Amino acid sequence: MSCGEPHETDCSEILDHLYEFLDKEMPDSDCVKFEHHFEECSPCLEKYGLEQAVKKLVKRCCGQDDVPGDLRAKVMGRLDLIRSGQSVPEHDVTTSPSASQES
Repeated sequence: MSCGEPHETDCSEILDHLYEFLDKEMPDSDCVKFEHHFEECSPCLEKYGLEQAVKKLVKRCCGQDDVPGDLRAKVMGRLDLIRSGQSVPEHDVTTSPSASQES
């Protein structure tokens, strides 16, 4: 997605790191770049607004559910692999080895 206009920070970079911005997981200097980009790029601002609304909806509907520690660890491990550019295993992260053997 791009508005077709040149920006200091490319739309693809903004969209690739949108959730880091939404989750406040980036340095303040990068946040300023994102805010500036949203001021001048309505397609990215629209995508940001949509993702922000979805995130709020999920939190409201599912925010009270406890997540099992082993599932959280598996998901975080997979995210670390993706962020580092390593290949991600094909098996489902929600399937434990004992559950697949019981089937």
